Amino acid sequence: MLLICDDAGSQLFVCAAGRCVCVCVCVCVSHLAQRVPVCFAGMGYEAHCSAAMRSVWVAAVFVCFTWRLSLCQTTTGSPNEAELNDNITVFTRILDGLLDGYDNRLRPGLGEKVTEIKTNIFVTSFGPVSDTEMEYTIDVFFRQSWKDERLRFKGPMGMLPLNNLLASNIWTPDTFFLNGKKSIAHNMTTPNKLLRLQDDGTLLYTMRLTISAECPMQLEDFPMDAHACPLKFGSYAYPISEVVYKWTQGPSKSVVVAEEGSRLNQYHLIGQTAGTQDISTSRGQYTVMMAHFYLKRKIGYFVIQTYMPCFMTVILSQVSFWLNRESVPARTVFGVTTVLTMTTLSISARNSLPKVAYATAMDWFIAVCYAFVFSALIEFATVNYFTKRSWAWDGKKAMEAQQPKVSVCVCAYFITFILFIFFTVLNHEVILFSIIGCSIQHKN
Repeated sequence: MLLICDDAGSQLFVCAAGRCVCVCVCVCVSHLAQRVPVCFAGMGYEAHCSAAMRSVWVAAVFVCFTWRLSLCQTTTGSPNEAELNDNITVFTRILDGLLDGYDNRLRPGLGEKVTEIKTNIFVTSFGPVSDTEMEYTIDVFFRQSWKDERLRFKGPMGMLPLNNLLASNIWTPDTFFLNGKKSIAHNMTTPNKLLRLQDDGTLLYTMRLTISAECPMQLEDFPMDAHACPLKFGSYAYPISEVVYKWTQGPSKSVVVAEEGSRLNQYHLIGQTAGTQDISTSRGQYTVMMAHFYLKRKIGYFVIQTYMPCFMTVILSQVSFWLNRESVPARTVFGVTTVLTMTTLSISARNSLPKVAYATAMDWFIAVCYAFVFSALIEFATVNYFTKRSWAWDGKKAMEAQQPKVSVCVCAYFITFILFIFFTVLNHEVILFSIIGCSIQHKN
């Protein structure tokens, strides 16, 4: 502690740790110009040093100012922390008050009005699609919104962002997927669920789901076929008189697929539509929400694996027409080899399809190719048979007379096959695209 004495003999005590510093400084400022005797308590000497005294006072003023500034900053920050603590306390009281006496077994508006559930779907990944199982896999963010007046509150915020823990304590819709074979709710690293509560009692409940759903396929036009894979969902227990489902932004904007969401190797995802259907059961009438995803099969794989080999096999079978009819081994090898090749192609083409009871477009194509190849073998057998009979050929002159007719038959054979390719593949593709375009326009 520093002891300061003025000329009048009065004493002032300066304490660097208290507010008295400021008082002492203010009282003694008038004496800075004078020579002030300074004595230190416990010391036995006195000195007259005005310059030293001024330095001491400047240091004291600086220490006082710095201490006072830090005190003001600490005092200024305290209300913010107190306000934050007050908000946390308010929100805790709000949540405790909302759940106090809340029965999550009862739907909102029970006995008064119908509960309206608004839904929309954001598709993050579509695919793969299984032809043999007739199903597809889809990864979505499934959003549901409804109003529960029992959860109204008044607070400093208009919306409370909450986690999935509160969802188990309040009423949530019992939505299920009618045509779903298997559904997975993601739980890594925590359950992928979001819950938001507005002050008027409106809730937004979002989940990330991976769904494997049925996709009925009609394969008569395979591989130039197109399909509409549905996704159907609704309430499991509540009929239309209690719970009604609606699209959040209307049918045209409530089902959205991400730009890079398609994970398909054999299909093009050409569009999607949404709608609503009411179905009647023995337990009552229910609302069913439907989203259709339109798929068009990519034909490139089948052109390379099936169509081109079949086409080349038929061409190879026609080479035997230009061989000498007396070359029995060569023409026999051509005929038998091409027939066996067509049989192998037919079996491999069927392995990628379910065992349906009807013929597909590829089956008809392979069957006609098989007929062309088999007819080439029959033609050789017929020519060889009549060649061995003396009455069928009358020397070289008769053979030369028959040669133009044989060439005409070969050309007609080849032209018939080309026309078959055009009308069964190319023309069918144009007609199919027209039908798909009209169907999507009608849905929209």
